[in-house]
Amino acid sequence: MRAELFRQDSPEEIVAVAQWDGARAVLEVKDASAAGLETIFRPSPVVVDDPSLRRQGTHGPELLEPGGLEWFRAALSTRAPEIGLSVRFVSAVREGGWDPAALYRTFEEHARRLATS
Repeated sequence: MRAELFRQDSPEEIVAVAQWDGARAVLEVKDASAAGLETIFRPSPVVVDDPSLRRQGTHGPELLEPGGLEWFRAALSTRAPEIGLSVRFVSAVREGGWDPAALYRTFEEHARRLATS
């Protein structure tokens, strides 16, 4: 997963890029003048009030321990605004490949579609 950190008043200028490599957070700083970036991924729990993380029948905030994808997203979403940054999560662009939903196309139609994009 990839996330871009930017200043709220200039979303086109990326300050840092954070990536989850499956085991840890990797932060690539693009603008050294941004203060506080090192605090985003400090190894401490994050408290979030997200119903999707709760067990059925419970309520209230959840505590996410460091080291998981949910923690990565929560740390960015809660700690970036504290230092004056916004975050957007970006999916990796995948060109072509197998699309099981496109089984209605013939092979020739699929090849032609990929060649023109």
